[in-house]
Amino acid sequence: MTSDLKPIRNEADYETALAEVEHLWGAKSGTPEGDRLDVLATLIDAYEARHHPIDPPDPIEAIRFRMEQQGLTRKDLEPMIGPRNRVADVLNRKRGLSIEMIRHLHERLGISAEVLIRPSRMDKVA
Repeated sequence: MTSDLKPIRNEADYETALAEVEHLWGAKSGTPEGDRLDVLATLIDAYEARHHPIDPPDPIEAIRFRMEQQGLTRKDLEPMIGPRNRVADVLNRKRGLSIEMIRHLHERLGISAEVLIRPSRMDKVA
């Protein structure tokens, strides 16, 4: 903890930084420990963004997550996607989202258009 801070260049540096963050967790802001925690968190974030990127969610999973968050039913999606059978096809991955569906889902549910436009993991139908 008394060592100088340095960039995180490899997995060993990363693991060491994570261990130190765990040790410093809960340090008060404005204290030397709190300042060190803030700097380490920034270094870790930069390293993770470069070496451990997180892919955006699958569009259908994003829709299902938002439905759960907002307590929506399939019927609530009809104004955005279309008739009941079309909603079912989209949620069951039998039909892709159209540009118009993406616009409506983005505007009304606040799901990022970047997420919605990604290809969905289509289930293989035998």
